[in-house]
Amino acid sequence: MFFTSSVEAQKNKRDSIAYRLKRLESTNRFNSKDTTHIKLLSNLASTYRYINNDSLYSISNRVLKLSEAVNFTYGKIRANEALGYYYSDKGDRQKSTILLKKALKLAVNEEDKRSELNIINGLANDYRDDGNFAEALNLNLKGIDVAKQIDSKPMLSIFNENIASLYADQKDFDNALVFYDTVQVINKALGNEQIHAETQSNMASLYKDSEDFDLAMFNINKSINSFENLKIYDWLAYAYQVKGSIYLKQKKYQWALYWYDQSNLLHDQQLDDDREKIQLLNGMAKVYLGLGRDSLSLEHASLGLQLSEKIKSLQGQIDCSETLYELYKNKEDHTKALAYLETFTKLSDSLSKDKNKQSLSLLRAKMQYEQEKQDLIATNEVALAKQRNYIYFSITILIILAVITFIVRRSEHIQKKLNKELQEKSEVVSERESQLNEINKTKTKLFSIIGHDLRGPIGALQGILKLFTDGEIGKNEFISFIPKLKSDVENISFALNNLLSWGQTQLNGVVTKPKRISLDKLVSGNISLLSEVAAGKSIKIINQLPENPLIWADQNQIDIVIRNLMSNAIKFTPEDGLITIEAEEKRDVWQIMIRDTGIGMNKEIQKKIFADTTNITTYGTNNERGTGLGLSLCKEMILKNNGEIWVESVLRKGSSFYFTVPKAEKRYQKLAS
Repeated sequence: MFFTSSVEAQKNKRDSIAYRLKRLESTNRFNSKDTTHIKLLSNLASTYRYINNDSLYSISNRVLKLSEAVNFTYGKIRANEALGYYYSDKGDRQKSTILLKKALKLAVNEEDKRSELNIINGLANDYRDDGNFAEALNLNLKGIDVAKQIDSKPMLSIFNENIASLYADQKDFDNALVFYDTVQVINKALGNEQIHAETQSNMASLYKDSEDFDLAMFNINKSINSFENLKIYDWLAYAYQVKGSIYLKQKKYQWALYWYDQSNLLHDQQLDDDREKIQLLNGMAKVYLGLGRDSLSLEHASLGLQLSEKIKSLQGQIDCSETLYELYKNKEDHTKALAYLETFTKLSDSLSKDKNKQSLSLLRAKMQYEQEKQDLIATNEVALAKQRNYIYFSITILIILAVITFIVRRSEHIQKKLNKELQEKSEVVSERESQLNEINKTKTKLFSIIGHDLRGPIGALQGILKLFTDGEIGKNEFISFIPKLKSDVENISFALNNLLSWGQTQLNGVVTKPKRISLDKLVSGNISLLSEVAAGKSIKIINQLPENPLIWADQNQIDIVIRNLMSNAIKFTPEDGLITIEAEEKRDVWQIMIRDTGIGMNKEIQKKIFADTTNITTYGTNNERGTGLGLSLCKEMILKNNGEIWVESVLRKGSSFYFTVPKAEKRYQKLAS
């Protein structure tokens, strides 16, 4: 009975608008293109979001056609905004973004700040759902600026809460709570029970994730009480779901199932909110798994995965795939369990790649920059106030012209000094921002490589070891994996050496220390090091260096160059191939060549492989993996040693890599001694 009355209460607003429409349409002077009629239609459309998306779509299309017919800008704004929400809820965020940006442009041109705020919020949520945290952050900060212009406290609360959610998604609960403190101060000033309850339900989810279950339960019970009194059933369904997830986190499965059932009942009656339905289905699947009711768990997790794929919810696919992996692992169906584990790992890598850590770094940099900017503006305003006081004082006393002249000149001197300090501080801020951006790019590239090329082999190694320790594979089967594990570990080691060397060069941590070294020893050492890998592909390596060529260079850096070039030659040379190393003495340098009989490369790739902005990762003839850093690292090392590097290659015939390093002449020998 409560649920029915809740649904009926929500219908009251929609029925009231429908009644007013009916009265308007029954009058003799009714015109469907009248702006009052269009406004009522747009208000009616908005009441169907999360309730009946088909009605939202059809009514909004009608509003758009009528508004375009009479060039009613407000109607076009509302219609494009509503259609954007429709496509967003369907998972087509590309169409959603286009429509919301179109609505935003119209609102800005029309100086309709309230519509502008709503659309900015919608766009920010779209970017967040898509994993683009940086753009979501920028839009929320922009929303705060616009909300302050018109003193819209409700929207200030929403945008600050959105930023708190970005922090919560990163498990940075301390910073999230700082923003929630700001939200609660605003909510207290508003005195709106619904807004306060929405914040409490979100804070309950945060406390649940941080495992502070007492505060989580306190906040969710408060919010449920408010939503039940106000009959706001879409937020009530969400609050029930959060309460179920709190019990689930504590493995109190019967209580969790009770509250999930309450939320599910509301969803089945009237709600049309696929995003929240996915979280509900996955939560129920986990509860049934905990209760040992595997068939029901499979049913709910499968439905959640289908719905996630339908609306392209990457997080939903990750959560449901993880649940299905646990389910099939529990049923000892290792084939399906591994399949879902691979899907979970692949999607998790895709979601975490590059964006999350970058977005929080941007947030800190943005806030620091804004704070320094405000400090500079405040300092300048104080100085200008002092200048005005000097001028007013000089006008009032007018006793001695010399005193007036002195004050004016002094004021000018202060202004110039302040402007100079302002300019210097602005340059420092710009330089700091540039450095932060460069560091962020380096960190992003490192995390990308670690996530893409190192996490996979390590995850595979981890998975096999777990299967062995759990007794799911026998000793003999485990031993059969050892050659592959050995190869993976060697690849990881080689990739890590390159990664660390490249990272040091990017962070200006490498100092080149040239000395007189034997090129032949470096080549021989690397031939010995890589001989086992070459033998595995029946590749012959021939050292054709002249007798004891001496170079003036950093031993470790040239060693890295030779090892990478030889490793690449082995990687891209098929079985029974040949690799030769030669050196030719030039006027001031030794020119070293490493030639292979491999697959070669076309002209386009030859142009790109040494480019600073390129990170080409390819597989070898036996599917060997690499990070794409090797050649970039080689170029940096050769340039640090005053040399040059280039390549000559013919497809299907092989490649020849050349580089030069200075000869160890007598003047170098004296310095070395």
